[in-house]
Amino acid sequence: MPATNGKVKVGIIGSQFEADIHAASFQLMPEEAEVVAVSSPTPGNAQKLAEKHSIPRVFTDYREMLKEPDIEMVTITAPNRLHAQMTIDIANAGKHVVCEKPLCMTLAEADEMIDTCRRKGVILGYAEELFFTPKYVKAKEMADQGGFGKIHMVKQSEKHFGPHSPWFWDMTQAGGGAMMDLGCHGIAFCYWFLGRPAIKSVYAQLGTYVHRDKTKGDDDAICIVEFENGAIGMIECSWAKRGGMSDRTEIYGEGGVTYADLHMGNALPTYSEYGFGYAVEKAPTTNGWSYPVFEEHWNYGIPQEMRHFARVVRGKETLQASGEDGRIVMQALYAAYASAGAGQKIHMPYIPKTDMPIKEWLGEDVK
Repeated sequence: MPATNGKVKVGIIGSQFEADIHAASFQLMPEEAEVVAVSSPTPGNAQKLAEKHSIPRVFTDYREMLKEPDIEMVTITAPNRLHAQMTIDIANAGKHVVCEKPLCMTLAEADEMIDTCRRKGVILGYAEELFFTPKYVKAKEMADQGGFGKIHMVKQSEKHFGPHSPWFWDMTQAGGGAMMDLGCHGIAFCYWFLGRPAIKSVYAQLGTYVHRDKTKGDDDAICIVEFENGAIGMIECSWAKRGGMSDRTEIYGEGGVTYADLHMGNALPTYSEYGFGYAVEKAPTTNGWSYPVFEEHWNYGIPQEMRHFARVVRGKETLQASGEDGRIVMQALYAAYASAGAGQKIHMPYIPKTDMPIKEWLGEDVK
């Protein structure tokens, strides 16, 4: 009999950058959930994360962690190629799943993940924090109240100089480059902001401009998503922008406009001859001019996101970021890579021809 009250007991798979964000986010909003275990196959990594966040149990095999009877929800921060099998294993253990974006590598995997979780009666949460980012939530609230009239374009841009973990550069593990890693945010955001209309077409321009020594994946991408309601989503994403993270949204309607800069509105414009530690995600230095942020996780919306998933487990809220959302994003990602490969607009729904999105652009030579 599932628990109906008390804090949701959480296990985390992974021990690096995103796992650390998950652990810290649960601690920022601890009233609904607590992390009781972490698993990572790399010796010592899980232990370091556990010590940093006072997590009592450590495992090197996530399947052993799944045997712990008190764990109710597991978050996945592993490489993309592992998402499907981990989700299926977690669901078969009778535990709820929160899977980091992108959902998986193929639509067949997405279908199996969704079906398994449905059959086992567990939630499949899609960890898209832009649905919970306070500044973006406020923009949607204003739009839903009619503040901008009929919206005709939503722009979302996320750019930095490349991911933290080496596996992102390996297309056999990631399935795609910047479009897969960051464009999934933009596609999901535009879809959610506009009220989840069907996607009519996708067009993308991709390139590898800066990191050819590291990857065959795209390090810069522009994508245009056309929705059935007549609105356009304009998505820009890059692993080739120096100077730290940039995350912006622009909303254009016939009766108004709003701009949301995720970092600049929460930053302290700073000049330092000497440097001072951490400024903002992906910023390489704090010498000279920098823009240190405060309450970074909160401004991203990740604590609010994790709190939401815990409340869904307890039946206190309705799931707002689901596996089905993740599948829609995956199909659009496939279409984006196919568009770049064909040099033309792709009409939806698109039926993938390969076992990972990047191959729609590059063919089989992705290693």
